[in-house]
Amino acid sequence: MTRVIVGEMDTTTTAGAESGVRASADRSFGRTVRAYVQLTKPRVMELLLVTTVPVMILAQGGMPNLWLVLATVIGGAMSAGSAATFNMYIDRDIDAHMHRTENRPLVTGEVSPRGALIFAWTLAVLSTVWLLATTNWVAAAFSVVAIFFYVVIYTMILKRRTEQNIVWGGIAGCFPVLIGWTAVTGTLAWEPLILFVLVFLWTPPHYWPLSMKYKGDYVEADVPMLGATRNGTQVGLQVILYAWATVACSLLLIPVGDMGLVYTVSALVFGGWFVFESHVLYNRAVRGEGAKPMRVFHASITYLTLLFVAIAVDPLLPF
Repeated sequence: MTRVIVGEMDTTTTAGAESGVRASADRSFGRTVRAYVQLTKPRVMELLLVTTVPVMILAQGGMPNLWLVLATVIGGAMSAGSAATFNMYIDRDIDAHMHRTENRPLVTGEVSPRGALIFAWTLAVLSTVWLLATTNWVAAAFSVVAIFFYVVIYTMILKRRTEQNIVWGGIAGCFPVLIGWTAVTGTLAWEPLILFVLVFLWTPPHYWPLSMKYKGDYVEADVPMLGATRNGTQVGLQVILYAWATVACSLLLIPVGDMGLVYTVSALVFGGWFVFESHVLYNRAVRGEGAKPMRVFHASITYLTLLFVAIAVDPLLPF
């Protein structure tokens, strides 16, 4: 009887150990998947895709083929994920010195540099082949240029050398509107070019407040973001100028794109709010009250999202 009991206990113990190993492996696999997803900067990717789909609706003058929309979103997501992963691979040295980025997978060791590089190249190739197969060569070409601009022009050349890095490097984030438009039409027009410039002008007042918030990080990493190299008043003034320019550019789409009431009201109301928050940032800096840059950062995201929602809704309405 004792031997039987012992045997049963051994069997139970072995089964429990095997179950524990499987659970540990499942957790390890899940952590690895999450780490690779984190490399793609999902929040940035979401914002880029928010500017893609509405432009496709505008280009179609209504709802495009849903398969085309899905294919473009998948290709755009892989393209953006590739650029983000390359960025984390190249910047892994400075990410280790910044509180905001110290938990990124390449810093913590959850993903190896070699694994990240292979992942980045895989996404780059897949996104290009996918867009070629499902949309057209023009959209695929813009995807390649966007990756090149973000990785080479911004990350490798501008980011560590000039405080104007995000101004010109931010061009990479403008390409989704061109990809969305050309995926539908195969050609360019004035409407996507206006929206390209709009996103270009929006990027500095979106990112500079973030660099104000994490000024110490950028100083520690020796990255010359404007928010780290200038005082709050100077940065606030630049944010105001770019915010006004962004709103002015958004209004150009009304006559050029024959936009209706929904977009017109949205551009004025949400644009006015964005400008107002920019002035609040500047005024607080001037008075020495302590700027609240993250208010402008979050306002800029909300502004762009709502503006592009209006771009999507406007062509679908009968008036």
